[in-house]
Amino acid sequence: MGTERSAGMKVDGGIGRLEDAATTARAAEAMGYDGAWAAEVNSDPFLSLALAADTTSTMQLGTSIAVAFARSPMTLAYTANDLQRFSGGRLALGLGSQVKAHIIRRFSMPWSKPAARMREFVLAMQAAWASWAGGEPLRFEGEFYSHTLMPPTFVPAAHTCGPPRVLIAGVGDLMTRVAGEVADGFFCHAFTTPRWVREHTIPALREERHRVGRTMAGFDVACLPFVATGTDEELTAGVDTLKARIAFYGSTPAYRPVLELHGWGDLGTELHSLSRQNRWAEMAALIDDDVLDAFAVVASPKEVPGKLAERFGGLATRLTFHPPASMAGDDAAELIAALRGIPALNEAAG
Repeated sequence: MGTERSAGMKVDGGIGRLEDAATTARAAEAMGYDGAWAAEVNSDPFLSLALAADTTSTMQLGTSIAVAFARSPMTLAYTANDLQRFSGGRLALGLGSQVKAHIIRRFSMPWSKPAARMREFVLAMQAAWASWAGGEPLRFEGEFYSHTLMPPTFVPAAHTCGPPRVLIAGVGDLMTRVAGEVADGFFCHAFTTPRWVREHTIPALREERHRVGRTMAGFDVACLPFVATGTDEELTAGVDTLKARIAFYGSTPAYRPVLELHGWGDLGTELHSLSRQNRWAEMAALIDDDVLDAFAVVASPKEVPGKLAERFGGLATRLTFHPPASMAGDDAAELIAALRGIPALNEAAG
């Protein structure tokens, strides 16, 4: 199966807090973004998406990401179905597993076999959507989830938008393969490098798609690159922020394989040790220029399209990018248009 390059990359922005969601989404669509994501960090992303859907008409809207295991497949199936209908078919449901401590201690939900659980979670939602659309009895019984009751009263109103696209976020090969099997796309974690995408992500996705008799045609590979750009002051502040974020993610054992690929396993060990001692302020100092360069683009706005093309050209179908705060609307739109010229991954069918 050969890899070809398509005309260009889709470029996505973000949707802010609930109070600003409608305004932010409307501005993003006017600026030329192909899509906009709402993240689940310290608020519910679906509330912002509802407001965004009401004030836009063409831009894809989605979660980047929603925490799957904080919910049941059925509750999320209802939420996603409502937003898919309300947005006119523009929802992309991005799902992530989070990590064990957060699922158990923050959300008070069960945790086990995250890749297998995510696979079943998506299949359970898809079973609900198929039952609602086709009128067949709901009969989903798995290792982690069972949904076998769906009286007519609880079937949502019919619509013609079809089910939403599902994207799964991950780092390791197991979760990546799950996305290739049951989802419509894959979110590369922000804590990734082009080398990891090239050597792990794309091969795992391609092999799994092939195993289940599918190709990469129409399958999204979305990257959320770390970028520092703007004025000199914004660049300086951006580098400090990125070093802190890289250190934070690098302290997580689940993401250690990315560091090990580059020969930085010892850095992961040290970061993890400091995090367990709550010595967060010291961790960013361990991120040297080589590590920063592997994970992030630090460049002037004019240089950003070329730098991102060098890293992700032909490796992804979508890139998330946020212009610097100092950039005027017309200049931001011009920069977004330039990013859309980056060659995108396009796997030929068959």
